[in-house]
Amino acid sequence: MTKLLRRDFLNAAAVLPFATATLSAAQPARRPRVAAVYTVFRFRSHAHNIIENFLTPYLFNGKRLESPCEVVSFYADQRSPEGDTTDEVARRFKIPVHRTIEGALTLGGRELAVDAVLLIGEHGEYPHNRLGQHEYPRKRFFDEIVAVMRRSNRYVPIFNDKHLSYQWTWARQMHDFCQEHNAPFMAGSSVPLAQRRPALEIPANAAIEEAVSIHAGGVESYDFHALEVLQSMVEFRRGGETGVSSVEFLAGDRLFDAARRGRWSLRLAEAAMGAEFAKDVPNLRQPIRNERAAEPHGLLITYRDGFRATMLKIGASSNRWNFACKFANDDRLHATRFYNGPYGNRCLFMGLSHAIQAHFVNRRSPYPVERTLLTTGLTDAVVRSRAAGAGIETPHLDIRYAPRDFRAVREMGESWRALEGQAERRVVGMLADR
Repeated sequence: MTKLLRRDFLNAAAVLPFATATLSAAQPARRPRVAAVYTVFRFRSHAHNIIENFLTPYLFNGKRLESPCEVVSFYADQRSPEGDTTDEVARRFKIPVHRTIEGALTLGGRELAVDAVLLIGEHGEYPHNRLGQHEYPRKRFFDEIVAVMRRSNRYVPIFNDKHLSYQWTWARQMHDFCQEHNAPFMAGSSVPLAQRRPALEIPANAAIEEAVSIHAGGVESYDFHALEVLQSMVEFRRGGETGVSSVEFLAGDRLFDAARRGRWSLRLAEAAMGAEFAKDVPNLRQPIRNERAAEPHGLLITYRDGFRATMLKIGASSNRWNFACKFANDDRLHATRFYNGPYGNRCLFMGLSHAIQAHFVNRRSPYPVERTLLTTGLTDAVVRSRAAGAGIETPHLDIRYAPRDFRAVREMGESWRALEGQAERRVVGMLADR
């Protein structure tokens, strides 16, 4: 046990309250009751990584916290053959598992009986379509959730994990329904909440000239996270977000030919990789040491206001989240690595869960859901441009919104320092018995 973690526990004679910076002044009369609707629950699934921070203490910026929410029901769409833990967790925490989404929201009754809903549609055995998109049932989950709300004429906060849907029209419908019915809606990736090494903030109304975001995972699944990283930074540029007019997917030699023609900045990409590798920046065209060979790809993005940005896949690592940008009239490049903690991406879900809880208590997302509506459309555009073998116009991504300062729900690194050197626990609850 590190000294920092021991000190946090000893100083917490009573559990520290939920971070007041994210709560409204008027505290709820009781803990919001939450229904958890998910695809599958197994070790390191998104359901595990999020829900454990609702059921057991977690760290946020080095402080040991307990959730202000109470999970009161489960719905599992599938049971994983790889160590399913739904029943084990349900018994341990005395949470009923319902056979239907309706049952989880009504607690077996007729009317909506919960105050918020976790919609976690990631992992599990679901098909891929002809474009290679994973057909996770987020829209089906959403439709069954809001059917109960509509019948009860009561609309409670929803969190949708990752992008809204693999189908753009469904994503738009989800967003617009919540707008129409004043249902507080939050969605997105955990990665924008990671510690930034070195620290980098984009000032509001900044004159950003160009930006790049880099990951090292798969098409669609990790492209989405890198697009969320990108968008969480560039949405602060002068004038706010204006939407995207066109994109082009490029891979292999075509990607680097485009760099030579000045369509994206190799120098900026190398600066982003420098935030991870310091002075030993690898050749972006070659396999990275200790990583399997993987073809690079990228998405060249032109925004409606003329701004340009690039999303790149370089290497093969689940822990690469790098960003760099250049400001107008400034030759310097500014770069950072979004560091996800000692247990890989699992740690990031402490920060995301903290943000979701703020959303459920305050009935307002800490950052605009329109960010994820836009990145959902961009993720869909990735596979469509790839299938077309050409750039595509995106008039439907005329999505405008003002950014929101979300530093209050970002991890600044204290939690990582507390956990480093500790063995990762495979059960629900990273801090239990420490």
